[in-house]
Amino acid sequence: MEAGGDAAAPAPGDAEDVEDTQFPSEEAGNGGDVHEGSPDPEDGGLEETEDHKLVFLQQGPLLLVAVSRTPQSASQLRGELLAVHAQIVSTLTRASVARIFARKQNYDLRRLLAGSERTLDRLLDSMERDPGALLLGAVRCVPLARPLREALGALLRRCTAPGLALSVLAVGGRLVTAAQERTVLAECRLDPADLQLLLDWVGAPAFAAGEAWAPVCLPRFNPDGFFYAYVARLDAMPVCLLLLGTDPEAFHDMATCRRLVEDGMHTLGAMRALREAASFSNASSASAPAYSVQAVGAPGLRHFLYKPLDIPDHHRQLPQFTSPELEAPYSREEERQRLSDLYHRLHARLHSTSRPLRLIYHVAEKETLLAWVTSKFELYTCLSPLVTKAGAILVVTKLLRWVKKEEDRLFIRYPPKYSTPPAAPAASADQASHNGLFTGP
Repeated sequence: MEAGGDAAAPAPGDAEDVEDTQFPSEEAGNGGDVHEGSPDPEDGGLEETEDHKLVFLQQGPLLLVAVSRTPQSASQLRGELLAVHAQIVSTLTRASVARIFARKQNYDLRRLLAGSERTLDRLLDSMERDPGALLLGAVRCVPLARPLREALGALLRRCTAPGLALSVLAVGGRLVTAAQERTVLAECRLDPADLQLLLDWVGAPAFAAGEAWAPVCLPRFNPDGFFYAYVARLDAMPVCLLLLGTDPEAFHDMATCRRLVEDGMHTLGAMRALREAASFSNASSASAPAYSVQAVGAPGLRHFLYKPLDIPDHHRQLPQFTSPELEAPYSREEERQRLSDLYHRLHARLHSTSRPLRLIYHVAEKETLLAWVTSKFELYTCLSPLVTKAGAILVVTKLLRWVKKEEDRLFIRYPPKYSTPPAAPAASADQASHNGLFTGP
């Protein structure tokens, strides 16, 4: 099996290069707004009123609508609608939705989605509170010593079961490590959107304790078929083990695999290490492990999002990003939302289809921000409002050096070898048509 996303994260490059960089400035005099420039030519499906933005997205028989008063671009709102659609597909599959509306065009889909409202609400809340995953198209890893992470990856590869396709170990919605079976990866690499969907899904209250067995669809892998997911909390902790397989009758095999993983983690002393990683966060979420921005040692730095880009093996790697815990002055919900809005604006300007930028230095009312995308990384930093351009250069230099020093702990960097699980018993034609590898008509 292959550790999902275990590929070399890039070095941030020579930090000294920053000091020779010319910083374009977007200093706003209207409360810190970033000027958006000309309209995006891809803003089809967009309607704007005096104080609202409406975005429409057609996905098969479903029409999704976003109504927003935030500064998000139409492209970003479409991304959120796609995430909502993926959540619906993960429950029903695209083929099932198409069959339902082919038979009855005015069918009320809420009848089939009953009970999943909380999951959709949590998805929308997470996109507002913590936009990094959706903006950057990446997953966040638990900061962990490389030897322990590699040992846990090796443990997942050893603990196999018939039909097992994917093993994921997570804490508080963040990835510890993952292992993927060879035949699955040979057809399609694990998409970060699918993995993030799984991480959000197992955070539901239904999986808060004990073990569970449920079908789930991975829309980016195959929107028309189900996998079967075994979900268990380990040692009464926020450590979650997710085992994804193709055999609907493999619950007991997966439970045996879980016991092997749990015993192996105790032997490695991993439970204590993950408990310590989870204990830092004071967020209201399930003890999501993080680190303080003070660890960087760059006075004036308040927060950042960093995504490595210079990864050679694009087929096997899983995009990852890192960011510290939000701390004062972003402890209150309205301040967090304001920072999220600023990140969305900077992202929209960097990735504008009409006039993309590579570097933005933006002075807002309460903070200074610097956004920078290169061939090696994508970076968004939030700094003190008193920081000058020269000071910002020094802060970014220190940050890049710190990321380089800590990259083995922050990212899953080295892909381990595959291991192939035991062959599953031959499935009946009816079973085969419901597993995640089935591609229906």
